[in-house]
Amino acid sequence: EVQLQASGGGLAQAGGSLRLSCTASGVTFDDYAIGWFRQAPGKPREGVACTGGSDGITYYADSVKGRFTITTDVAKTTMYLQMNTLKPEDTAVYYCAADRNVILSSIRSSRAYDYWGQGTQVTVSS
Repeated sequence: EVQLQASGGGLAQAGGSLRLSCTASGVTFDDYAIGWFRQAPGKPREGVACTGGSDGITYYADSVKGRFTITTDVAKTTMYLQMNTLKPEDTAVYYCAADRNVILSSIRSSRAYDYWGQGTQVTVSS
């Protein structure tokens, strides 16, 4: 069974940086689509940064392009979300997700993923 453990959230000032981590147990990310999603109060969960399996396609939400980067470690058991130049509107609960059977056209959809980490709160103050 795939289990994901997210960490690294916290409080940052606008313009600052945070790095989120998500470690998998029971699997490596080879041939998996992986992604980071976020959900702010009263808003739907949205894909922030997602990357797909062997094709290596990577999606970034327009709101984070040039500021956020999704990567994995060499062993492909941990995914990261490096968040730079943070803005107050980045405040949300962030979730990591993974799934082996993601159609690439759906890579940014939360409904495409079966495995989720627990959320980690990111709060950006102005």
